[in-house]
Amino acid sequence: MHVPDGFINAPVSVAAGVAAAAAVAVSLRGARRELDERTAPLAGLVAAFIFAVQMLNFPVAAGTSGHLLGGALAAILVGPYTGVLCVSVVLLMQGILFADGGLTALGVNITVMGVVTVVTAHLVFRGLLRVLPPTRRSVTVAGFVAALLSVPAAAAAFTAVYAVGGTTDVPLGKVLTAMVGVHVLIGIGEALITAATVGAVIAVRPDLVHGARGLTAPLKLRVDGVLVDAPAAATVPAAGAAAGSTKKVWVTGLVTALVLAGFVSFYASADPDGLEKVAADKGIDEKVEEHAAAGSPLADYGVKDVDDARLSGGLAGVIGVGVTVVAGSGIFWTVRRRRTDDLTATATTTPVA
Repeated sequence: MHVPDGFINAPVSVAAGVAAAAAVAVSLRGARRELDERTAPLAGLVAAFIFAVQMLNFPVAAGTSGHLLGGALAAILVGPYTGVLCVSVVLLMQGILFADGGLTALGVNITVMGVVTVVTAHLVFRGLLRVLPPTRRSVTVAGFVAALLSVPAAAAAFTAVYAVGGTTDVPLGKVLTAMVGVHVLIGIGEALITAATVGAVIAVRPDLVHGARGLTAPLKLRVDGVLVDAPAAATVPAAGAAAGSTKKVWVTGLVTALVLAGFVSFYASADPDGLEKVAADKGIDEKVEEHAAAGSPLADYGVKDVDDARLSGGLAGVIGVGVTVVAGSGIFWTVRRRRTDDLTATATTTPVA
């Protein structure tokens, strides 16, 4: 659902850019509360994983494909504020390096693909966890439903933006029906990918899944025949063990992302995605403009001057994963450090009773 340049007029694109910038600013502050010693290493990886999986278009209907948006997955794994930042980093890398998603439409894309998907998924996910049993399976089920609904919500949001700032005269009812209809199907793929990924992480390290926190029952010890809560130290793994386990998850996730982007992506569907198909069928793309980064050496997910399609696409995917994980990790560690500095400053200025 990467909106290209020319779909939305300049005033609405600017307004969307302002809204996106405000959402990112709020998310930067909110992420300070989410990014701790467990979440911070995972956040950059989540961004890279979303980048990789977005290269894997899957068929959803005759002549139409879809791909992961990633908002629900990011919100569940690392929290809603950090999730908005993850998707924003991915969209920025895609727009600048790969000419995917217009640069003037970056605000629209962040708002629709980042903010709307994350907020929708987070609200649905939290609502379901209130009524489902507090189990790991409930987290996976809630993630499936949240991801499923987040995609048509984003499609509806795009239609709303198009209703205000569309550059072609197309009946909005037909656009809404077509967009939501095809993206419900894409949402099924999104839900399956999200549930599988969350389930895999939660099976290995449930403490790394932001949406699963608070579900683990406290450790109990039997003292004189009575069950009592174990001391806090007994419930927390040793720092070295926790770090080692986190490193293993991080390395496994990065290798998976590299394989998906560098190899599996070659077998992705070549059919246009949901927005491209609707735009072509309904005439939304009549005024589409050439991407400002069309001359990028990585444009269209291929490496310039590399003639072998498989090698070109694979190298582009690997480069994209690498750049995204470095950029994302740098941002999230900076935010994490700001949180640590704030906590240190608060501790040193708080008077001792």
